[in-house]
Amino acid sequence: MNEWIANYIAAQKAALDSIPVEKVARLIETLQEALRKDRQIFVFGNGGSAANASHFVTDLGKGASDKLKGRRFRCLSLNDNMSWLTALGNDYSYEEVYERQLMNYAQKGDVVLALSVSGSSPNVVRAAQWAKQNGLQVLALVGGKGGKLAQIADQAIVIHSTHYGRVEDAQMGICHMLCYAFIEDPRLGDG
Repeated sequence: MNEWIANYIAAQKAALDSIPVEKVARLIETLQEALRKDRQIFVFGNGGSAANASHFVTDLGKGASDKLKGRRFRCLSLNDNMSWLTALGNDYSYEEVYERQLMNYAQKGDVVLALSVSGSSPNVVRAAQWAKQNGLQVLALVGGKGGKLAQIADQAIVIHSTHYGRVEDAQMGICHMLCYAFIEDPRLGDG
């Protein structure tokens, strides 16, 4: 068992080491711009990525926003409204559950952060395509396969693993970096 645990930790470290610092810095700059221009930030995913989306929006909307002077992040996790999500899935299709919410909320210039280990989840890809076609900036955190999402995104971080747990842990690490940049240096929200 000890060897298995050590190997798991080593593989997790390798996944974390694959996160490109310069791309995370660019995502932080994108969030700065969204804050400055009062743009909405929509985040979504499936399964563990959905949990990460919820966690990220909580940290950004409360934790990071509480440290800023005056301005607050306008952010929403599209996988959190179960009645709307299931109504859309039932009346249209599961592939449309995020796209149709964006149709109600999104405006040109807003930001989408899509999380997907495979990069090919049909509902996430479809929403990202809609966002791109309608002038939103598309950001993506994906696993080692990249998938369609990595191709669609304006900015994509590909975590070099296809193991769902490792990729989801690395996604959350990135999401924490995005929030803690503002929590630990509130001056990033100035301007």
